[in-house]
Amino acid sequence: MKKKTLLIVSGGVQATHGIKRAKDFGCHVVVSDLNPNAPGFDLADDRLIASTYDPAQTLAAAQNYHRTVRPIDGVITIGCDAPLTVATVAEHLKIPGIPIEAAELAQDKLAMKRRFAEAGVPVPWFAPLADAEQLHSIIKQRGYCLVVKPVDSRGSRGVQRLKPGADLEGVFDRAAAQSPTRRVMVEEYLAGAQISTESILIEGDGFTPGFSDRNYEYLDRYAPYFIENGGDLPSHLDEKTQEAVKRTAEAAGRALGISTGNIKGDLVVVGGKPYVIELAARASGGYFCTREIPLNTGVDFIGAVIKIALGEQVDAADLMPKRLTPIVQRYAFPEPGRVTRITGLEEARRTPGIEELIVTVAPGDEIQPPTHSGCTAAMVLATGKDVAAARANATAALAALKIETARA
Repeated sequence: MKKKTLLIVSGGVQATHGIKRAKDFGCHVVVSDLNPNAPGFDLADDRLIASTYDPAQTLAAAQNYHRTVRPIDGVITIGCDAPLTVATVAEHLKIPGIPIEAAELAQDKLAMKRRFAEAGVPVPWFAPLADAEQLHSIIKQRGYCLVVKPVDSRGSRGVQRLKPGADLEGVFDRAAAQSPTRRVMVEEYLAGAQISTESILIEGDGFTPGFSDRNYEYLDRYAPYFIENGGDLPSHLDEKTQEAVKRTAEAAGRALGISTGNIKGDLVVVGGKPYVIELAARASGGYFCTREIPLNTGVDFIGAVIKIALGEQVDAADLMPKRLTPIVQRYAFPEPGRVTRITGLEEARRTPGIEELIVTVAPGDEIQPPTHSGCTAAMVLATGKDVAAARANATAALAALKIETARA
């Protein structure tokens, strides 16, 4: 039987586990990325040099490969916010994928929130923001419990929480600078449990095996930016609240027009009620879908994503958690400056309970003050007898790892 060919848009390090899983399935894997040195290329059968965020460029490369080398049977992306690129390739090659309109909504936070509000999916108060003067007027009406963000950026870039005395011109300009269309929005900041979900919809039916308590211990240290420091699984929330979160995330996916596909939710729970902050129409980054969910639940989430992309059937039973093993993820945030030396890596990996430890910088790299979720130097996944023990193991591993920096 001829191998099925899967195109994976993005060859970044966070896609490598998914590439390996596709190879395990016996797929012929094609990886597309603009970076000729993308780590995913080392694992791929074939490569396409094209920007992950340019649907037309990726489509042209995919069509040429599809026509002249071998037919492409499926397309996905992992850890890269490029649903429109994936949907465009899928539509033109007539292979499984979400509607282009759904992908467009997923990449436009303002349009997304409007669709959710129309569909009755609970969201924080929100509004488009034209300039700093309008922001000043909104503060007079609603106070400072607000978040300003770009409408169409990625990875929390430009997202800022307001506080009294903030330079509103600077806040607006920083958000606008991260938007390709220079569009900005404002929304209410809801203080509550922050949750990440990972769901699959199959003909409208929802399954959410991915459920993590997001860790924002550095919310004040790196203010006004939202710097997430990993997450904890299983959640501390009670079962009833977890079910409400899952059903809300799945309803949000259907509201975007997704009947079959995978979605990544960011939600907040206030007074037992979940609100959708954002929804991504793709497989998540941060190793959530490729490593954390399988370790925590035994569910092969990325395997299910691959099957759906190839038009294969996914058994609902395969999406049900088999266990709830404690898994904690944490990141390293060294002092800003040029990396001069990295030591203690092997000692850190020998720490009890360590499932994965990945260093993403090297000597000579420049570390900037954290302003978004990508400003990390290392990531650890740890387990233990309970979440507290797993958290202690993760902390111990990062303490053993020394990433030394020097300011110029």
